[in-house]
Amino acid sequence: MTIDADRIRKIMSDEREKLVHQLDELGSDENGDLRPDLDFGEGFADAAAVTSERTEVLGLVETLKAQLDDVDAAVEKLDAGTYGVCESCGKKIGAARMEGRPTSRYCVDCKSRRTA
Repeated sequence: MTIDADRIRKIMSDEREKLVHQLDELGSDENGDLRPDLDFGEGFADAAAVTSERTEVLGLVETLKAQLDDVDAAVEKLDAGTYGVCESCGKKIGAARMEGRPTSRYCVDCKSRRTA
């Protein structure tokens, strides 16, 4: 698989920008920490609703932060010359998988063993 490093960097940059924007909209920084000024309506009469909303936001932030970490790891691998190499078995990850999910860390075989 021939890697177009400039194209991958552009994809990763665009994805990173999108994820950082989504985190900001949820009231979080890039580290996944919620801003102190974030208001969940503490004065609202239904504390359970506030707790539920906060839990949902924290779950979304955690998911976005993990995706951001994957993007950053892909860029680091690109810089190190290991982009597209499975972190488990060391074989090249298939081009179709890398095209579909550019942040892939594992080949299909290793990924399926990890989730089984």
